Amino acid sequence: MLLAVTDRTMAGKDNDWKSRLGVVYSTNPDFQYETAAETETETLPPAKQRLIVGIDRRNRGGKQVTLVTGFVGTSDDLKELGKTLKTRCGVGGTAKDGEITIQGDFRDKVAALLREMGYNAKRGN
Repeated sequence: MLLAVTDRTMAGKDNDWKSRLGVVYSTNPDFQYETAAETETETLPPAKQRLIVGIDRRNRGGKQVTLVTGFVGTSDDLKELGKTLKTRCGVGGTAKDGEITIQGDFRDKVAALLREMGYNAKRGN
């Protein structure tokens, strides 16, 4: 027995209940749920970026991480910069929510690398 998905509610694409939490019911058959589209800010050139390189020990089980904050741009550019810094330092880390986290205390090295790449980087705490 073959079962074909023909109903739009079963297909799942138009049945995203999280995007329509504010709407209870509509009697209009032509009603379309409107979702707010997130727009990412355009990436500033490296010379206009003001990055702060600091160290963070909170909520990390006593481990130290180098934290780069202040990046203005798309998440893809942030991940690319994070990947470059992690490769040059030879350690792991992550790049999300406008911050780059690099495992270990590499404040001086990361600040020097960012300045070499043309960024306006300042060593924080």
